[in-house]
Amino acid sequence: MNEWWQSKKRKPRKSKKHNKYSLFELFQDVLCWIPELILLPFRLIFWLFRGVGRLIADLS
Repeated sequence: MNEWWQSKKRKPRKSKKHNKYSLFELFQDVLCWIPELILLPFRLIFWLFRGVGRLIADLS
């Protein structure tokens, strides 16, 4: 019974892995977010004009 219990205790400890965030992954994330950050203001302006246009069309 003792050997069985020791083997059960060892298995979860082996399965725990520490995921480290590398510098390369950070660089990839930054490269993916740059276009989003550049296009976001234009999207907000587009949504604002679209909403105002629909509001004016509904009032007419």
